[in-house]
Amino acid sequence: MTTIDPQRTALLVMDYQPGIVGMLDAPEALLAHAREAIDVVRRAGGHVGYVRVAFEDADFDAIPPASAMGARVASARQAMHADAPATQVHDAVAPQSGDIVVRKVRVGAFSTTDLDAQLREVGVDTLVLAGISTSGVVLSTVRDASDRDYRVLVLADASADPDPEVHAFLTERIFPRQAEVITVAELRQRLVAPR
Repeated sequence: MTTIDPQRTALLVMDYQPGIVGMLDAPEALLAHAREAIDVVRRAGGHVGYVRVAFEDADFDAIPPASAMGARVASARQAMHADAPATQVHDAVAPQSGDIVVRKVRVGAFSTTDLDAQLREVGVDTLVLAGISTSGVVLSTVRDASDRDYRVLVLADASADPDPEVHAFLTERIFPRQAEVITVAELRQRLVAPR
């Protein structure tokens, strides 16, 4: 079991928004696991970042109508607007002053944000991912973060997918090719400051 240096680590809490959390059956345990992970990382001296999906009017207008994203958000313009309550970070896992917070307009955490620059600026080289959904933001971010040479860990019990079978398949078969899949309890054991 290799340790994780909290000072070089960021927990990314991704798409934990009322409009997305509300699509899950019984999300209370997931929210509790994410809250616990946030507390563990904060106590260890690590970084916490938040990624939310939300659109300004110009973002909506820039999406080609024939794109998959355009089809998804066209009917939800009001609900997916950057000012809408459904797109804010869920109160159960709310950011604190000094946390990294980015707003994205695509599935992955990096392509439409300055997240990479913000993480590099504070010396982060290890990412711990918690997100909804496993087949959306988590999958896209695992791939992109790996391509950007981050060490990537996925919190299986702080990530979820509307389809539990898809979550299991990704965490058991796909993610281990580019990331370590761990639990919040394992994260607590492994976050150790270097001596």
